[in-house]
Amino acid sequence: MKIEIEQYLPHIRPWVESLANTFPGKQIKPQFAVWEVGHILSLIVLGGTTILMNLRLLGVGLTAEPPSEVYRNLRFWQNVGIIGIVFTGVAIGSANAERLYDSAAFIVKMLALLAGIILTYGVSRPVAAADGAVGPMQKVWFALGSAVFLLGLWVFAISDLVNVGVYHIITAAALVVLFATRGRLRLVYLGVLSAMIVAQYVNTHILIKPDDYDHLNPVNKAWTVAFSTWIVGAALFQLFRAGRGPEGGPLTKIIAYATILVWVMGAAAGRWIAFA
Repeated sequence: MKIEIEQYLPHIRPWVESLANTFPGKQIKPQFAVWEVGHILSLIVLGGTTILMNLRLLGVGLTAEPPSEVYRNLRFWQNVGIIGIVFTGVAIGSANAERLYDSAAFIVKMLALLAGIILTYGVSRPVAAADGAVGPMQKVWFALGSAVFLLGLWVFAISDLVNVGVYHIITAAALVVLFATRGRLRLVYLGVLSAMIVAQYVNTHILIKPDDYDHLNPVNKAWTVAFSTWIVGAALFQLFRAGRGPEGGPLTKIIAYATILVWVMGAAAGRWIAFA
């Protein structure tokens, strides 16, 4: 399936095609690589500081300080990151508009950006500032941000050519759950996950020929569902088994997971724009 801006707004193609030859696209295009580096660095700053803050809400990472202190130390750089992403994104987008117009990955990236801003500024930052307490408004913003996040994930999963990028998100989720789980559960989780990875490799590289796509595609989809189910199940089991800790209860930690993964989705979509 193809989901592109062109499907819904075909009449704006002439305007899109003209952007690379007008200001600022015309001026940006000769220095496109420089602006692209700025965009990536901005994403690293925003994503890195947001991940650190939300790992603290999960009870891992910078645990020597309360979440509110971690938030105060990182909020300036989060603001720098989001300003940089928007500014450089508009610049390189205007110089590369025609490719984005035909890209499902671009739609995913924009949904991830919207969901990321909502979940970061409307939910996880206020929750971290309150040392894990989730107020009524944060619950409303979380519901809205999660809906946009899930919409972006759905578009990513059903779009031809780029849908394998969902594995970036699954891998990130697997690693975050590994860091967040503790004790015997971590060993069980890692053992089962490792066994599943080995079984998938044997199934899709030995038992099924690498070029037998008629059989590989449904098998890979089944393994994707299996991986996702195991990762989410282990995370939920850990959350509700641990109950409420000094960083907050299960909802606080679900917010942290979602906020981390939405920025991973944005980075993964950006990586797959070139392959659309």
